[in-house]
Amino acid sequence: MPRMTPTPRATAVRRAVAGDAKRLTRLVRGSRAYGGPYAAMVAGYRVGPDYIESHRVFVAVDTGDPAGRVLGFYALVLAPPELDLLFVADGSQGRGIGRLLVEHMKSQARAAGLDRVRVVSHPPAEGFYRSVGALLTGTVSANPPAVAWDRPELEFPIA
Repeated sequence: MPRMTPTPRATAVRRAVAGDAKRLTRLVRGSRAYGGPYAAMVAGYRVGPDYIESHRVFVAVDTGDPAGRVLGFYALVLAPPELDLLFVADGSQGRGIGRLLVEHMKSQARAAGLDRVRVVSHPPAEGFYRSVGALLTGTVSANPPAVAWDRPELEFPIA
């Protein structure tokens, strides 16, 4: 069983395992944040076991649920340092799960000796990232057909 870090509100953060891949893929594809014009970006997206094994992927789980329901997850890429993915289940938003995951990511980045972590944000998530300490550094231009819109580029300073 993966080691779990207990957190408030019956939530724990643990390292993702290959068996989480389908649940994480469903979370990404089912996100309301990627509805409408953004749907094409995640329509065929897959979080595979190989991705989980080659990156630092962590999940927030409901410790009160016997099945360990996944509330959200993130993926930290070390080289170059980037927060590649961060998703919180639609029904779990507004409960501090995203903030918890960002704080956990920062601690992982610090432990890995990083001094900053880049994130290319989904446009509607920019406000969230700024509220948890990310600084706007620029804009990443659209790259059709997969990404048909410009995206904010931010950076987390790691103290």
